[in-house]
Amino acid sequence: MGGSKAWIAGAAGLSLSREERDFFAGERPWGFILFARNIDSQAQVSDLVAAMKEAGGRDTTPVFVDQEGGRVMRLRPPLAPAYPTPASIGRLFSLDRQAGERAAWLQGRLLAADVAAFGFNADCVPCLDVPVEGAHSVIGERAYGLNPDTVATLGRAVADGAMAGGVLPVIKHIPGHGRGDADSHLELPRVHTSRAALAVSDFAPFRSLNTLPAAMTAHILYTDIDPVRPATLSPIVISSVIREEIGFDGLLMSDDISMKALSGDLYDLSAQALMAGCDLLLHCNGDMEEMRRVAAAAQPLHGDAQRRADACEAIIGRGGEAASIEAMRAEYQDLMAQVA
Repeated sequence: MGGSKAWIAGAAGLSLSREERDFFAGERPWGFILFARNIDSQAQVSDLVAAMKEAGGRDTTPVFVDQEGGRVMRLRPPLAPAYPTPASIGRLFSLDRQAGERAAWLQGRLLAADVAAFGFNADCVPCLDVPVEGAHSVIGERAYGLNPDTVATLGRAVADGAMAGGVLPVIKHIPGHGRGDADSHLELPRVHTSRAALAVSDFAPFRSLNTLPAAMTAHILYTDIDPVRPATLSPIVISSVIREEIGFDGLLMSDDISMKALSGDLYDLSAQALMAGCDLLLHCNGDMEEMRRVAAAAQPLHGDAQRRADACEAIIGRGGEAASIEAMRAEYQDLMAQVA
């Protein structure tokens, strides 16, 4: 599994161009990610995912997609079924804890089956953020609830369901995006809550799930922890909060390094994220000039980052457990009908 560099790449369109193929052969991203612009038909998506795995040079090359349920669904009908929001699972859990936890596991397992049908082997779920009143709506119904224990319980079930289907889950957005006062796609959110209060609520689901294999950072400025640098670029947040206080020793990838929450040259931002302690850089938009800057900053994986990446690929390599997807889909629909 060695030889890959510490970044995850997107593509510009529905297939890899010759320029992209040549570029990826030289710059060796560890994995790839698809967005709506890359998705048209079953055959096209399957071919693109296969081409990305070929570019990665490994059967276990991770190819990611954001398939949460609710509004965050890159694969939509007729390519894949629609699902209720994560918040809907939380509402079921509030009525019947056992039914809610089962529905969460089923949603994770069904999402895995849906994406694996195209060759995807990694899904950026679950979202472990805990929203608070007055926060920006960018998380909103993407959260499983407003209680950290609820979020942790349902997030664990979704992640376990995904792994049962042979798909690598990625918890996000560590150490917590729920209090953000802005959409980090567009500007940098700031959180002024004390570290002690954050530890009780925002950090709690991540601490409960700190043995999961992969996580994505939050582009959030936590002013009581590091008043200058957002989490993705902050050695204080990554070392003191994510690695020590939360206890997460899995693979840590940045959120999309090209999002507007971060300002500056992409080479400099990428170098800062890696120096701060991110294992991998995520770059999503497929812009070749931007990718060149990110790839120039990325170095070959080594040490703990390589160990963590290998552990993620081992989960992918296990594949999914045999199951009747039709029966599970029927059970899931029956459970969710209680909160329809």
